[in-house]
Amino acid sequence: MDNILDLHLDLKNKTYRHDGYYAFNISDPKPRNIHKATVRDRLLHHAVYKVLYPYFDKRFIHSSYSCRLNKGTHKAINQFHKYFQKVSRNNIRTCWVLKCDIKKFFASIDHNSLRYIVTKYTNNAEIDWLLDQIITSFHSTRYGKSLPLGNLTSQLLANVYMNEFDQYIKHKLKIKYYIRYADDFVILSSNKTALLGNIRYIVCYLNDKLKLSLHPDKVFIKTFASGIDFLGWVHFPNHRVLRTTTKRRMLKKLSTNPSQESQASYLGLLKHGDTYRIREHITKEML
Repeated sequence: MDNILDLHLDLKNKTYRHDGYYAFNISDPKPRNIHKATVRDRLLHHAVYKVLYPYFDKRFIHSSYSCRLNKGTHKAINQFHKYFQKVSRNNIRTCWVLKCDIKKFFASIDHNSLRYIVTKYTNNAEIDWLLDQIITSFHSTRYGKSLPLGNLTSQLLANVYMNEFDQYIKHKLKIKYYIRYADDFVILSSNKTALLGNIRYIVCYLNDKLKLSLHPDKVFIKTFASGIDFLGWVHFPNHRVLRTTTKRRMLKKLSTNPSQESQASYLGLLKHGDTYRIREHITKEML
């Protein structure tokens, strides 16, 4: 309680300063650098998130699915299939998909750009001061860049940042069938030429307004029928299958931790696709 009161006084007197981070690495599913704040700062992050999330969330577009209540990967992939049905007119015409990935997303978020975006929405000097303490508490090898993976507020601030791009896609480019999950996004259309034309506008906006760039090896246009790898699943017109790397990682984890809780968790995940054989394999292991 004494620590909480001290934090309260620091905030009230504007003498609060964010402490440093404890860094560690994880490699699931790919290598990532995680930075963990102190207990004191994490307590503040949760308080800030609890108050500001509802305020910002109602300003986000419907088809933004990352780190939001009543959203998530399962709803995103279901919406992806619904959009396919609309674009293809129930699979009677070709549906093209532009899939993009932002290069080093969290590490590339520009502090000055983010602070400008935040102040545009909040119009409150005290909130802006507090968020400024959090935003500038961490930077990568390039000064004035990056949000730390590990902060609860980073998830919210990343969505606030990318909401500018979402609004541009929906209201300037007038793109109807668009889904974004964190730094991955897809656009569906029956017109391949139109998708190709959109790429240059997307590249320019991300670069000029948000100081971001697309990953050169993760931008492609394919037909939906050829299979689209999106959010851990490979999607086809009438079914979806688990990505091979995801399946291997899951089986490896189960071999080292075959608890009933882990098995039940994976079976719940697998219900969202055509995974009869692998579910049967896991079920047999549980017997």
